[in-house]
Amino acid sequence: MNLHTRKLLDRSFTAAGFFAIVMMACALILILYPIISRGLGAYIFRATCEHRRVQFEEFQAGSRQEIEREAAEIAAVRQPVFDMIAAHEKDLKAELQEAFDQVRALAAAEGGFLQRSLERRLKRAHADASLEECLAVLSDIRESLKGQYDHERFIGVIGVITERKQRVEQAAGKLSDMKHALRDLLGPLPGDRRPELLRSHYGQTRWDRSLHYLDKFLYRYDWDYTNAENTGVKTRTPRADEFRGTDLEPAFGYVRDNIEAMMQPRLTFYWRFLTTDSRDAHFFGGIWPEVLGTFYLTIGAMLFAIPMGVIAAIYLCEYARPTKTVSLLRSCMSTLAGVPSIVFGLFGLAFFLNTVGVSDSKSVLAGSLTLALMILPTVIRASEEAILAVPFTYKEAALGLGAGRWRTVLTVILPAALPGILTGIVISMGRAAGETAPIIFTAAVSVGLAISPLQALDSPTPALPWNIYNLCTEHEAVDEIRHVQFGMVFTLVALVLALNIIAIALRARISRKLRG
Repeated sequence: MNLHTRKLLDRSFTAAGFFAIVMMACALILILYPIISRGLGAYIFRATCEHRRVQFEEFQAGSRQEIEREAAEIAAVRQPVFDMIAAHEKDLKAELQEAFDQVRALAAAEGGFLQRSLERRLKRAHADASLEECLAVLSDIRESLKGQYDHERFIGVIGVITERKQRVEQAAGKLSDMKHALRDLLGPLPGDRRPELLRSHYGQTRWDRSLHYLDKFLYRYDWDYTNAENTGVKTRTPRADEFRGTDLEPAFGYVRDNIEAMMQPRLTFYWRFLTTDSRDAHFFGGIWPEVLGTFYLTIGAMLFAIPMGVIAAIYLCEYARPTKTVSLLRSCMSTLAGVPSIVFGLFGLAFFLNTVGVSDSKSVLAGSLTLALMILPTVIRASEEAILAVPFTYKEAALGLGAGRWRTVLTVILPAALPGILTGIVISMGRAAGETAPIIFTAAVSVGLAISPLQALDSPTPALPWNIYNLCTEHEAVDEIRHVQFGMVFTLVALVLALNIIAIALRARISRKLRG
């Protein structure tokens, strides 16, 4: 090969290597940018007054005086909307009065049992009764009159009841839909019963979600399938048009113009996202149980995998003879390194839980043992390569000074190979922290509280990899908690990065000591 060709090849390989590095950097940026940008949104965001109220009532964080002062300010801004709703409901109830007056006149004219029956029903439509209760009373009276033997005499009254009931029911349906959209934005309205779900006790806690639900309050979204292509087209209709000429028409403009005063958003650094447990399936609170569970599983896996992996590597490199059995063992380890992680999960369920019975059900111990088996081939191969990379003269010098084989391995070979061994441990640690499939069957649960180290022996735990998958695919309100999903991913990446940095710093320190 002449000099010109050699230089050309060198430049080609250099350019290819540089291009590969640039492509890897670009891919890393494309992957990490949305994780970091949206993941930080779980910690830094504009929190509304509802968020501060949640923190005070559910996590005892904040000042009672400040919360009460803010609640009074917000109530004063929101009250005009509630007054408009009450006035509109009053108008709708007034439309029913003609039907009720017809029924009272009929009851007085008929007398007897029918009069007593109708008056008993009319008592339920008192002044404080809700619009829904009045409609229910009217419907009950209508069915009662239709059930009379000679109901032809009541056709006029039944017609009035039916006409008024249909008109008011249509208006009440629009009102109910509007109130539902307002509840999503502001939380329970005055007069509402206490909701069962915790998420229904409060309005929107984040400003971006508040703007989303403000749009749903101001506009009705429907699908139109009447076009020529017979495909669905999403339509957007102002809700104010549905209440044109009523007391409720100004409410939409009022809410739009005063939404900031109603929600009072403030830029907040929510560090409690990392240190508190979740409430109501991650609608509120943080991810501390998931972080702690991931830490338990990762450290537990390394506690089992490192000693077994290093000892196995020492045996294969220093004690085992180059026989067919040893070659078969090496081939098996290479095969295990490529086995899908779901297979390890099924093996952990069948062996550690159903056969050995390390715990009665899922537990951190079973999950750690399963993860340890999964990363064991990587630890063994990395340790082997590190031990074989130690210069043979080190071993000769130690043996020449009278040291035994084990003392040579322990005091000379292992310290020299430790930086390489730690490299394999770092790689294995990152994989153990991010695996989902092995812990599905052995350790992870969807919801749960943080557990103590002693409980890890026989208790399952939430974990970041499994909960990320669960929240993204199986949560009933997946779009409502996108910030939690990205926050979990960001935290998992940061946790793996932190563990790796610690291991790399330890490896660098050991290398410096070995160099003297």
